[in-house]
Amino acid sequence: MKRIVFLNKYFYPDHSATSQILSDLAFDLAAGGRRVHVIAGRQRYDDPQARLPEREEIRGVTVRRIATTGFGRATLLGRGVDYLAFYRGAWRAVLDDCEPGDILVAKTDPPLLCVPALRAARRRRLQLVNWLQDLYPEIAVALGVPLVRGPVASALYRLRDAALREAAANVAIGERMAELLRRRGAPPDRIHVIANFSDDEDIRPLARGDNGLRHDWGLADRFVVGYSGNLGRGHEFDTVVGAAERLRDRPETLFLMIGGGSGFAALRRRVAERGLDAMFRFLPYQDRAALKYSLAVPDLHWLSLRPELEGAIVPGKFYGIAAAGRPIVAITAADGELARLVRRHGAGIVVSPGDGEGLAAHLRRLVAAPAELAAMGERARRMLDAAFTRRHAFARWHELFSRLD
Repeated sequence: MKRIVFLNKYFYPDHSATSQILSDLAFDLAAGGRRVHVIAGRQRYDDPQARLPEREEIRGVTVRRIATTGFGRATLLGRGVDYLAFYRGAWRAVLDDCEPGDILVAKTDPPLLCVPALRAARRRRLQLVNWLQDLYPEIAVALGVPLVRGPVASALYRLRDAALREAAANVAIGERMAELLRRRGAPPDRIHVIANFSDDEDIRPLARGDNGLRHDWGLADRFVVGYSGNLGRGHEFDTVVGAAERLRDRPETLFLMIGGGSGFAALRRRVAERGLDAMFRFLPYQDRAALKYSLAVPDLHWLSLRPELEGAIVPGKFYGIAAAGRPIVAITAADGELARLVRRHGAGIVVSPGDGEGLAAHLRRLVAAPAELAAMGERARRMLDAAFTRRHAFARWHELFSRLD
């Protein structure tokens, strides 16, 4: 069997979503007898000053971490400098560590990592697999990121599309993303859809009365609308703020925000400006061991995606919510991938972005409908068990690597 080399900015013990998913897969492959190597950065997602060990062996996985700049995610300029440093360091690490015939799996943190990965793969005669968590430059163009427009955007598309065409495989995490890849010229027979996942063996449905965290956080008597994870530029929160404004007369309702990201600070400001502080609570990321409890605290969870980003992003929060057996409020395009899943399986409700009044109406009704909430949560978990468990994803990855051997 060929050696598998993963390339991503973050890896265990970092808690970010890309790190957790990669770490779980790498450990499973190593446990199955594969030779697995990971090239990552030495920082943590939420701590750019961290310096994780340069080399170590973790559960059968050989890890090499490269030093980069540490400006962090606070500004686009600082983030861009960190990205460039990682591109350069990762390219050199691949040339140093990889052997002809290795399978090089490039994720998308930082964005466009497939471009230096393709150059290194050509030079070292590696099989490149693009594991696409999101699509750039599509996201940057849609969000109006400065400089990523006109000739610059066109050049980035050409470089990225070359990596799609030359890769031995392109792994999309959703069907809409796969459609976009086909339109960009990726060979259809080299596109594989493998959804992301959560630790659904550890995260299980937990009744309100059995979750001590609800009591510890003083939420035993509240109707909790939760959010867990990163809130970034691709997500919108105006709908939730609009709903909260219409629910001022319902003191039993609380919006619980757990996580981080640029959107957290912006949402905090908006909440303060509108005098909604009593309706919101903000908490930091929870340790992975606590997720089975923190995800079960809310009565239902919301997630959002700007409609113009459908296909370029697939919110991974979906899998943890479903694992916890909680209903999903999808604030997304009505014809979006997650919206279709939620409606098809009766796993929650779909709200159009900007429809704060509609969301408030749903929440007023659901406060008085615990049986309906429970039924939607049960259906969310059944949907996950049928097609989106971690074991489903692992099996598809094992099959893909077997084809490439």
